[in-house]
Amino acid sequence: MTDSSHFDYIIIGNGLAGLQLALKLASDPYFDKHSIALIDPSEKNTNDKTWSFWETQPSQWTSIIHKSWNKAAILTSDNSIELDLKPYSYNTIRAIDFYREAKTKLKQHDNIHFILEHVTTVSEKSPVTVTTNRNSYSATHVFDSRVPETFSKASKNSISIIQHFKGWIIKTEKDSFDENKVIMMDYRLKDGDQTTFTYVLPFSKREALVEFTYFTEHTVKEGVYDSFIKTYIKDYLNIDTYSIVETEMGQIPMSNYNFSKFNTKYITKIGTGGGWVKGSTGYSFKHTEKKVSKIIENLKTDKIPSHQLFKSKYRFYDKVFLKVLKDENHKGEWIFQQFYDKNSVQTMFRFLDEESMFSEELKIMMSLFSWSFIKAFFKTL
Repeated sequence: MTDSSHFDYIIIGNGLAGLQLALKLASDPYFDKHSIALIDPSEKNTNDKTWSFWETQPSQWTSIIHKSWNKAAILTSDNSIELDLKPYSYNTIRAIDFYREAKTKLKQHDNIHFILEHVTTVSEKSPVTVTTNRNSYSATHVFDSRVPETFSKASKNSISIIQHFKGWIIKTEKDSFDENKVIMMDYRLKDGDQTTFTYVLPFSKREALVEFTYFTEHTVKEGVYDSFIKTYIKDYLNIDTYSIVETEMGQIPMSNYNFSKFNTKYITKIGTGGGWVKGSTGYSFKHTEKKVSKIIENLKTDKIPSHQLFKSKYRFYDKVFLKVLKDENHKGEWIFQQFYDKNSVQTMFRFLDEESMFSEELKIMMSLFSWSFIKAFFKTL
C-alpha cells in the first residue's frame, strides 16, 4: 500500500494483461523511478483458469509451466490428425502459479503498489482520475483491462461469437491417459449442428483436464457442459471411475469489434478489454506478451502506448474466419480439419502467432477455399 494518491501509471485489473504489463515495467530499469499502482478487488489467490500457448524456446514462464507436450491430435468425425509439434512445445500454465509468481516478483519493487479496491469510474483528462469504492487516484496514464460497457450492445453490429466452456480436472484410479499428447480438438461429440469440441490436457497418466467448448453466439446452462463432459469421459475416454479435483468455466469473446477506439492519449485498454484475444481462436497468452512489449517500446520512445498494437492483415483474416463461423456455425469442424490436415502445424502456429510469411498465408487460404469463404471474403471487404 502507499500513502500517495498519484502515480505515473495505474493498471486496472490484475489478470493476465495487467500482471504481464506490470512485470515488463518492473523488469526494465527505464521505469525504476516511475510509480505504478495495480488496482483490483481480488487477491488473485485461486486457480480460476488455465492458459495454454506454444513456443520454440524456454522463456520467462518456463519455471511455472505446469505441463508441456510435443505431440497433439485433432479428431473429427472421419479423421484423426496426429501432430508432431517440434520445434514447438505446447505449454500449460495454471493461473494460480502465474498469479503467485507475478505478485512475488512485483512486491520486490518499492515503486509498485497493490491496491485492493474496485474501480468505479475513470475520468479522461490530464492527469487521469480513477475513482474506486474507497478512494480517488490520479495518473499520468491508465491501462484499463475492463471490457467497455458498450461492447455487449455494440458487438451486435460487429462479427462476434463467444468461446464458452467448462472443464473438469479429473483423477482416475488406473492409468487412463497418454500423458505425452494433448487432444487439441475432438469434434466427435457434438451439440447439434453447432461448433463444439472437447479439449483434453493430460497432466499425467491418471490426471487430465477435460473441457467441453462451444464457438457459438449464445451460451448454455451449466448443466449442459456437465452432461457432455460426463458423456465424453465415459464413451470416448472409456473411464468409469474418477474423481473431480477442480473445475473451471469461462467465456472469451471472439470478435472483430473495434476495441481500439477506446484508446486515447491518456488511457489504453488492455487484455480482453483491449481486443487482445485472438479473434479466430481465443488464444491470448503470447499475444498479450507481444502487445505488452510493444507498449513498453512505445512508452520509451514517447509514442502513444497503443501505437501500432495490431496488424491489419491478420485482423482481416480473423474477420473472414469469424464471418464463416457466425453465418455457418456447423462448418467449424470442417474448417479446423482443413487447417491442420492441409498445412503443417508449424505453419499454423506461425500464422496464429501473426508471424507467418505471405506464401504461408496464401497456402492456408487455399486450403480453406470454398464457397463459404468466398462469400465471407466479399462480405467483409
